[in-house]
Amino acid sequence: MHHSTRRLLTVAAAGATAALVLAGCSGGGSSRPSESSSGDGGLTKVTLQLQWVAQAQFAGYYAALAEGYYKDEGLDVTINEAGTDTVPIDVLASGNADFAISWVPKVLGSIEQGTNVTDIAQIFERSGTTQISFKDKGITKPEDLAGKKVGSWGYGNEWELFAGMQKAGIDTTKGISLVQQAFDMNGFLAGDMDAAQAMTYNEYAQVLETENPATGELYQPSDLNVIDWNDYGTAMLQDAIWADAGKLADDPAYADTAVKFIKASIKGWVFARDNAEKASQVVTDAGSTLGQSHQLWMTNEVNKLIWPSTSGIGTINADQWKQTVDIALGTKNDTGSTIITKQPPSTAYSNTYVEKALKELKDEGVDVMGADYKPLTVTLKKGGE
Repeated sequence: MHHSTRRLLTVAAAGATAALVLAGCSGGGSSRPSESSSGDGGLTKVTLQLQWVAQAQFAGYYAALAEGYYKDEGLDVTINEAGTDTVPIDVLASGNADFAISWVPKVLGSIEQGTNVTDIAQIFERSGTTQISFKDKGITKPEDLAGKKVGSWGYGNEWELFAGMQKAGIDTTKGISLVQQAFDMNGFLAGDMDAAQAMTYNEYAQVLETENPATGELYQPSDLNVIDWNDYGTAMLQDAIWADAGKLADDPAYADTAVKFIKASIKGWVFARDNAEKASQVVTDAGSTLGQSHQLWMTNEVNKLIWPSTSGIGTINADQWKQTVDIALGTKNDTGSTIITKQPPSTAYSNTYVEKALKELKDEGVDVMGADYKPLTVTLKKGGE
């Protein structure tokens, strides 16, 4: 389940860039970690499975590693990138990772099928999924998608879009012309669709990194309309830290490691908030192939999904969880399917571990709210370079 190069892991393979992606992957799940094993200096070995390759979507984890925050907590952390066929939750459930990063709606389906995992820290509080269009299409709100050619990646990325259209009263079985969108913006730029899916931190930037043939200059935000699902009540929770629910209940050492891992990871995200340029470079140094301006754009936009925090970074807010579950239960996609058919178990999420981590961080004087956070103004260059 993947996005393509320069794109977050979602659920489809990268096309022409697959060979490059695989060459840069560490083959997530190649080793079997144990929370009880010790690395050099008595550090506890921990493996984190990402959703995709190294990029600023995961800046906080790379920063925590580079700045020594994991080591400060007694952890020897290995970060495994994902390949084109990696499902992070499956890697976690198989015991080949201690923790994994994945979107909540994707994992809810796995939980209903029997995967026993828990969301222990909801890092992204806001959704980065949008539907973008050129100004001349006149699409400024979900209702305007009626009768239009609507691009969708599918493969589990479509739920916010379909929920938004259905909430707007559009019959998605016949009220739109659904276009299978590739994991790039070429079709959108070619006019194959009126509106396209785009992550704020990735595909939206790709459009702005492209030269407008009519002007010879790069496209500008003023050329586009953006439907942000956070504004319409159909946003779903995305990047979260997931843990093995059975081990959390039965293994005190693993539960203790979970708190330490969350604590250090949050410190990494605080670093990325306060040092976006440095964090961007940390990800580049970790092997990301993104251009410099695109990487910094991604760092900046991901920060906006986290800060300011409503209840402390990583807290799973009950109202946001309920909204995600309600959409997962009640929204049908183009195949007539829903993500889940019943309420997830109580073990699907827990604030127990993140609250312990947040308390320790607050006691140390770490700002876990980011109330005064101000994003950067990032200038994109052609091709993201």
